[in-house]
Amino acid sequence: MCGIVGIIGSTSVQSSIIEALEKLEYRGYDSAGIATISENEILCRRSVGKLSCLKNELSNAPVLGKIGIGHTRWATHGAPSIDNAHPHQVGKVALVHNGIIENYNELKAQIISEGGIMVSETDTEVVAAFCNMFLESGMSPEEAVSSTLGQLKGAYALCFIFEGNEDLIIAARKGSPLVVGWGVEEMFVGSDAIALAHLTNQLTYVEEENYVVISRKEAKFFNFEGKEQPSKKVFVNSESVLVTKSGYRHFMHKEINEQASVISYALGSYTSFDRKRILLPNQIPSFAKMDRLIISACGTAFLAGHVAKYWFEKISGLPSDIDIASEFRYREPIISKKTGAIFVSQSGETADTLAALRMAKSNSIETIVVVNSENSTMARESDIIMPIKAGVEVGVASTKAFTSQLLVLAALVIEAARQRKKISPKQEEEFINQLFAIPRLINEVLSRENEIINICSELANAQDILFIARGPLYPLALEGALKLKEISYIHAEGYAAGELKHGPIALVDSSVPIICFAPSNILYDKTTSNIHEVIARGGKVILVSDKGGLSDFKGDVWKSFEMPFSEPFILPILYALPAQLLAYYSAIEKGTDVDQPRNLAKSVTVE
Repeated sequence: MCGIVGIIGSTSVQSSIIEALEKLEYRGYDSAGIATISENEILCRRSVGKLSCLKNELSNAPVLGKIGIGHTRWATHGAPSIDNAHPHQVGKVALVHNGIIENYNELKAQIISEGGIMVSETDTEVVAAFCNMFLESGMSPEEAVSSTLGQLKGAYALCFIFEGNEDLIIAARKGSPLVVGWGVEEMFVGSDAIALAHLTNQLTYVEEENYVVISRKEAKFFNFEGKEQPSKKVFVNSESVLVTKSGYRHFMHKEINEQASVISYALGSYTSFDRKRILLPNQIPSFAKMDRLIISACGTAFLAGHVAKYWFEKISGLPSDIDIASEFRYREPIISKKTGAIFVSQSGETADTLAALRMAKSNSIETIVVVNSENSTMARESDIIMPIKAGVEVGVASTKAFTSQLLVLAALVIEAARQRKKISPKQEEEFINQLFAIPRLINEVLSRENEIINICSELANAQDILFIARGPLYPLALEGALKLKEISYIHAEGYAAGELKHGPIALVDSSVPIICFAPSNILYDKTTSNIHEVIARGGKVILVSDKGGLSDFKGDVWKSFEMPFSEPFILPILYALPAQLLAYYSAIEKGTDVDQPRNLAKSVTVE
């Protein structure tokens, strides 16, 4: 999603803003821009495409002011173009925006009716126009921003600068994240801590429906009614938000290879020293009092929750529903006082999941958030925070965050089973030992990457690919298809293997590879019968199984990949690896932009 940054410094801010925008590239974007104030005049440069295009523009025409704002745009209203790129300037105001102004058509009509001229197709330009209109009426910048905010409906993070004022940035948030950074005789504001990591380690997270007035020496926070609010600085370890490929070709490949160490770290945080008990770091959820659990998320996080549904019901005996967050509020779910809710999000800012969390909170039920960012909006608003401790994930296609989400959800499942007296202390210890085997097993899979590369040299030529599996690996079939679509742009679908004969088998012919996750110890016979149905119709099967499953299969498969044998409980975590690697190396073969695939954003902060 769009990234914004603002800096008031003691020297030219151009290079610092560009560096901050580079750190925001992971969010996804299609154009970029920068505006500064020099000799009381706003100077603006914008370009379509990568930041290298903006850098070329700046090399020819630099903007050397000591105050400025920058933006990476992910198009919502209006196609990528110079006119639609941010910053937007109207009169004495320039601003950048992350989010969506839902009533912009109404506001635009009002501006045009009063003689104003709109030059872009965006919803953002109307914000600058209204702010400038209020300035021209005699209001101060702060009054003009406050009055403008009162006109807006939607979700946004906004950052304003004003012609003739080189010591003032005003930023505001409603629904989209915003953080202020503190320096010495300089101040910063940005979409997230990553953007500011090279500038400061002292941050204040802007609260919902607050705006902040920033000068070189201070920042003052206000709610939308204009009442000054207390603020709290937090200190961030710059290494924890360090963004580097560390010698890997892509961030995604680096993050795939970090999974063993990340999971080991999380395990140490959620288990006792003797590995016999799950230890939750925050308030303990009251699973024993729940009669039902709702799990809600979007995208890959939703699929982690889908796996957890299988686990919660089978291991803890807790009835569980899984909901796509963007649908949850609109189906009018039945919620009782004994219902619990888990929300899963890498960023903790996902707009639909945040809205679902707030709906659950309004029903006074216990809310648990499984999240990577402990300072995110969702983390601050939930009852219980379960950090996944995955570190910064830059690749748009989630890898280590997905497996870390699964690990933390598994810990919650074991805790729920213990509270509900569904497992004995001995069984709890056995489950924990299985979790501790995951890092070793992940490394075994990664040691055979070359076999995946060979498979993908041919797989990448397909136009349509199916993934099938059963039981708790069915969500992994969905995840495999999602990953492949995201970064290779090959059309792929995931199905429960038993559903093939109810329609999807009509797609099967010799041009359609079918990737089957079929470990020998989960519904193996049922799954292999579905594989035979595919082979009988000319399908090209790639069988992903352990040694026993591969040797027991009686039939011809096109390709195979051997997985290490593991216990059923941890299979969904382990089988995420071949799903990720098949997508990654297919994308390499296709020559696509692995880390920043087209049309996608890392953090989806609009509905």
